[in-house]
Amino acid sequence: MSGRLGFLFRSVAVAALAVFGGVSLAPALAAVLPRIASMNVCTDQLLIPLADPEQILGLSPYSRDAARSWDAAKASKFPRLSGEAEDVLVLNPDIVVAGRFTKRATRELLKEKGLRVVEFDPARSLDDVKNEIWQMGGLVQHPDRAATEVQRLDTAIARARAVVSRRPYRVLALSRRGWMSGGDSLTSSLLATAGLDNAAGDLGYKLGGFASLETIVSLRPDFLLVSDGGDFAEDEGRAFVLHPALERFYPASKRLVIPEKLTVCGGSMLSEALDRLTSELERVAH
Repeated sequence: MSGRLGFLFRSVAVAALAVFGGVSLAPALAAVLPRIASMNVCTDQLLIPLADPEQILGLSPYSRDAARSWDAAKASKFPRLSGEAEDVLVLNPDIVVAGRFTKRATRELLKEKGLRVVEFDPARSLDDVKNEIWQMGGLVQHPDRAATEVQRLDTAIARARAVVSRRPYRVLALSRRGWMSGGDSLTSSLLATAGLDNAAGDLGYKLGGFASLETIVSLRPDFLLVSDGGDFAEDEGRAFVLHPALERFYPASKRLVIPEKLTVCGGSMLSEALDRLTSELERVAH
C-alpha cells in the first residue's frame, strides 16, 4: 500500500471509530498525523521543531553534521537515511520532504512508486523562510507551532532593527576562499531586514562570488560578517579569512560572528541568527 493510500486508510478508520466506536476524538486524531521522511538537511531543520517525534521516520544523511545542521543533537534521536530511495520505500511514509536540488532521480523514483514528495526551494529571503515554516507546519498538521516560530522570527527581527537603528552599518559577509554573499541570498536578506547594508551589493553579485583581498579591502565595509571567530586556519580556505592583510583592517573588534549552521538553511534557526547578530552588534559598539 502506498504512503498516500495508507494515510487515507488510517484517516477513514479513525473517523469510523470516532462515529461508531464511541472513542475519544482527540486520541483518534493524533493517530492519523502524517508520517514523514526528510531527505535534505534543510527540510530536516524545518521538520524537527514542528512535527511530533512520532511523525519523523527518518532524516537526511547530513542531519547529524554539527557544522551544517542547527538541530544536529535533536536529529541524532531519529534514524539517519542513506539519501537513496530504497530505505525511504521500506519506511513507506505518508509524505517525503526534500530540497529542490535533492538528487532528481531519487525524487522521481519515489513519485513513481506512489509516494507523495513535497519539494522545498532554497530560501533566499526571510519571507521565504516564513513561507516554508508555514508550509511545513501545514504538512505536519501543526499550524499553531508554525505560528509560534514565525512570531519568534518577527520578534528577533524587531530586536535587531532596534539595535541597528542607532547606526546603519555596511557589512560584508565573507566566507572561505573569499566568497561573498550577493544581494539575492539569505544572508543578504538577513542583513537588509535588520537594516544593515550588504557591501557586496556594490559589486553587483546576485547570489554571490569570489573576490580578491584587494577588492574586499577597497569596499571598506564597517564590519566583516564571518562564521568563525577563531584564529586557527585548518586549511587554505579558512586561511584566506585570517590573512594578515584582512586582520590588519578587520581584527576581532571589526568582525561579526554568526555560525554558518544558523544561516545555511531557512527555518527556526534564523531567529537565533538574528539574536546572534544583535548581540554581536552590541559587542562591537562598546
